[in-house]
Amino acid sequence: MASAGVEGEAERVAALLRDINGEGGFAFVASAEKAAAGTGDLRAAEAAREMAWEQLHSGPWSEVGAAWRDAYALACLHVARLRAGGDRPAALKALDMGLIMGGNLLRADLEAALARISAEPCGGGREDGAGAVDEEDQRWREGLDRNRDIADALKILPAKSLSSKKVERRSHITLEEFICNYFLRESPVIISGAIDHWPARTKWKDINYLKKIAGDRTVPVEVGKNYVCSDWKQELITFSQFLERMWSTDCPSNLTYLAQHPLFEQIKELSEDLMVPDYCYAGGGELQSLNAWFGPHGTVTPLHHDPHHNILAQVLGRKYIRLYAASISEDLYPHAETMLSNTSQVDLDNIDLEEFPRAENLEFMDCILEEGDLLYIPPKWWHYVRSLSTSFSVSFWWRASVQPSGSS
Repeated sequence: MASAGVEGEAERVAALLRDINGEGGFAFVASAEKAAAGTGDLRAAEAAREMAWEQLHSGPWSEVGAAWRDAYALACLHVARLRAGGDRPAALKALDMGLIMGGNLLRADLEAALARISAEPCGGGREDGAGAVDEEDQRWREGLDRNRDIADALKILPAKSLSSKKVERRSHITLEEFICNYFLRESPVIISGAIDHWPARTKWKDINYLKKIAGDRTVPVEVGKNYVCSDWKQELITFSQFLERMWSTDCPSNLTYLAQHPLFEQIKELSEDLMVPDYCYAGGGELQSLNAWFGPHGTVTPLHHDPHHNILAQVLGRKYIRLYAASISEDLYPHAETMLSNTSQVDLDNIDLEEFPRAENLEFMDCILEEGDLLYIPPKWWHYVRSLSTSFSVSFWWRASVQPSGSS
């Protein structure tokens, strides 16, 4: 069986290199073959990776050919294999970059290589710098406990928050009740008590557990107030570096957020700590994406809507969420640009009523999503989200084969 697997990989790689040759990537093929030959050539592997990287950034992401994404993953595999013996962090980073930016052809090979390297013992321990570890743990727990007083929370929330219609709250309702009373009516609801059995509810409270599982892994983060601000950018850093940044939240331009990332596809161990809620099977549901939203207090996702049914699970911390019905979309002034057409021009934290007069006095509902809660957000419902504390949420998007009666 192992021999068949090796032969299958060799056939996939050979076919890929033929495709790349056909697209004029002769230099990449020469470098990749040199990297794979014998004991390998690290400089050739790095050169191949750089050439594939340039192709990934040669135009809009949607126009990047699948072959070049697979070629990038192949080069990352070569780099990791040649780095693994003496530079474990560099090998892990190469494999993570292959998962994040590469195609699907060699995904199983990337995951297998990650499993092998992650299983190897690495240096470190809690004996050195035990005081620093204790201080970090204290800051972590303080971050999770921020803004528990409603009066404190109201000081940082948009005007009129928690003074209008509240999102209905139910306790661990049945799937049938969810479908009849909320899914078919396209009505938001908070469901409590439905994820208390998740290992994540206890394991993720321990920052050392998260560092052990994911500390050396590379993840994409957003830096800045939010994605519509001019100073917003994206970076690739290790999970441990991201955790260190969570203590520096005074400057909005440096606010760092791991947002809408398929973390659980990348780091399989974390996926074992949660389960897909039964509610996501409403309407013959087919899961579209499962994403992580992890960051310090103060992170904001501006008013926007999404195309799918969404269950947002609040695993750690607390969030304020405001919702507007899809029927009043025009009064929320969506951006004209295609890339931001699902995002409102209205900044709820500082509404310009001269420019957006119809946004005043619009009906909305809102809530504070507590640890252990699920929030159902129907398709096209506008929502604004602000973290009141250190927060780790998971969104489950699904497409239903049976549409609610109100859907077009």
